[in-house]
Amino acid sequence: MAKPRVVASLDIGSSKIRTVVGTLEDEHQAPNIIGVGIAPSTGLRKGAVIDVEETINSITASLEDAERMAGEPINHVFLGIGGNHMESINSKGVIAVGQDENEITEDDVDRVLEAAQAITIPPNRRILRIIPKAFTVDEQKGIKYPVGMSGIRLEVEAHIITGLVPTIKNIEKCVLQAGVDVNDIIPNSLAAAEAVLSKRQKELGVVVIDIGCGGTGLSVFEDGTILHTATIPVGGENVTNDIAIGLRTSIDTAEKIKIEYGTCTIDEVAERETIDLALMSKVDTHTVSKKQMCQIIEARYQEIFMLVKDELAKIHRDGMLPAGVILTGAASKMSGLTDLARETLNLPVQIGFPQNYDGVVDKIDDPAYATVIGLLIWGSKFEGKPYGVKSINLKKGVGNVKKWFKGLLP
Repeated sequence: MAKPRVVASLDIGSSKIRTVVGTLEDEHQAPNIIGVGIAPSTGLRKGAVIDVEETINSITASLEDAERMAGEPINHVFLGIGGNHMESINSKGVIAVGQDENEITEDDVDRVLEAAQAITIPPNRRILRIIPKAFTVDEQKGIKYPVGMSGIRLEVEAHIITGLVPTIKNIEKCVLQAGVDVNDIIPNSLAAAEAVLSKRQKELGVVVIDIGCGGTGLSVFEDGTILHTATIPVGGENVTNDIAIGLRTSIDTAEKIKIEYGTCTIDEVAERETIDLALMSKVDTHTVSKKQMCQIIEARYQEIFMLVKDELAKIHRDGMLPAGVILTGAASKMSGLTDLARETLNLPVQIGFPQNYDGVVDKIDDPAYATVIGLLIWGSKFEGKPYGVKSINLKKGVGNVKKWFKGLLP
């Protein structure tokens, strides 16, 4: 019996750095998770490196934590990347079918995707992913996988995700100096969706809102494929900062009372209910109003959801997604948040817990681990099979298109 392959993923967030190690066996599609590591993130801000040495130390601590639990060395990782520098655009590509019999081949799909990425982007930006939304063969639209069909003209509508080259290179450099190689870079918004969504939800229409410390990522799916991605520069860190300013406390105290007493359900908080800060801080010793704190929390989260609503309106999906909203990320665990999201977005809302994996590690059944587990699931689908776009050389990036599509499409 062949030895299971070991794969690992690394989610470098602005608050925490998470590592997950899993094994892959030929007869099982889902990865079996055997190790988890977590460390405070001290060298990043809003997804960008601000201190190289501190970032390397934080990555190393997370990797070593996961290695100890797994009992396996980590040499390669699937790396998640997010932050305000991420942007997405839609593009189209058109080619003439190359075969004499006019039968579309994988080479034709490679060429039309290459044509779709022939767009003008600033020299300091890099294409991370080009995702086909739908193909058109002659006049027939809405085709998911055109290989084997007959036609003269092949078109593709594609969604392209880009990031700033300096930001990506700095993160890659820190990972390499921590002693591991990068198998692939995957946008966090896609990874989180991979961990929490079912094929049916992707078909019906759904938005995943990943609320992290430094920002909020969203990805919209419909008809089984990606429709829209965006990054909102507001996250859990902004909530903490608002509390610190509004209640005149230190940042550490603001974070503690947010986690322990915070809620978006203001009606359940008594008017005169207070929090004695001396019980949890040596710096702050005064008493603050719990209702005032919760009003601050609600206002900031409502702003996040209003910005999400604006993004949905751009693509004409405001209140029009049957499968509703899936909330993920560490900052999505706030009490009463689903009710606030439901009222603001006029959609059904639920918290997204990671799925589609095996293993006995209890601590990862948490929305905060959606991205890092999604990275592992995404990577395990294509382990050893190049796919997506890693560079401008699309031929090298797409590789085995058929296997790629089988993994992505319902």
